[in-house]
Amino acid sequence: MTKPCIICVAITGSLPKKANNPAVPITVSEQVESTHEAFEVGATIMHAHVRNDDETPSSDPEKFARLKEGVEKHCPGMIIQFSTGGRSGTGQARGGMLPLRPDMASLSVGSNNFPTRVYENPPALVDWLASKMVEHDVKPEIEAFDLSHIFQAAKLHAEGRIAATPYVQFVMGVQNAMPVDGVVFDFYVKTVRRLFGEDVPWCAAGIGRHQMTLNQWAIAAGGHVRTGLEDNVRLDRDRLAPSNAALVRRAADICAANNRSVATPAEARQLLGLRPVAA
Repeated sequence: MTKPCIICVAITGSLPKKANNPAVPITVSEQVESTHEAFEVGATIMHAHVRNDDETPSSDPEKFARLKEGVEKHCPGMIIQFSTGGRSGTGQARGGMLPLRPDMASLSVGSNNFPTRVYENPPALVDWLASKMVEHDVKPEIEAFDLSHIFQAAKLHAEGRIAATPYVQFVMGVQNAMPVDGVVFDFYVKTVRRLFGEDVPWCAAGIGRHQMTLNQWAIAAGGHVRTGLEDNVRLDRDRLAPSNAALVRRAADICAANNRSVATPAEARQLLGLRPVAA
């Protein structure tokens, strides 16, 4: 039987602003509303950044707490994943929200080039973030911008610094990082299965115009997908995406075309080995 597909919606990110697309949710209330709309059409993971009132990135745990509370209230069972990415803060501030015990958090395990800067993830900080995730029972999603990051995740897991089998997400299409290449994608899939087991769940994300391509590749290959306004503000070259829900709906349509159902929150939690929702 074909496994259902988990759809992750990356609702805001650190870069897109209202000037890029008015649908980008900035305030906590906007984020909760946008997440609820995406949840209603099939998203089972919400990947969250928070912003200041001037739309600049923030790592304020209080904002994360309010967002978590709102999503738990309006999206029962949805998997909450916080970003510990480097655009939202520096040093250990990047993990200041982990004591809130989200279900998951992103973890970048190595450095790489971004369009105008080096995305720095020094080993000491990676070790600290990983330890805090173990301490607070937060499952890491490994954001793999490079092949070496998959091997580093395997090393962390083998050494017990990641408690559970990693959920690896391939990120392709970031300028100056890994381009969108089908041969590389296939090798990523083979590598994850070789290192973590044939049935291990994995995910893929495409940036900008590559979002739909990676959705198609991952769904067809038996993986899971990420979509949302963080990575792509357009439906196509001529149209802005009207909402996060519209991008989730498109991913769900690709699932249907590949005879895969969209995972429910309960199915997604079981596939990822996450704790059940508290009563």
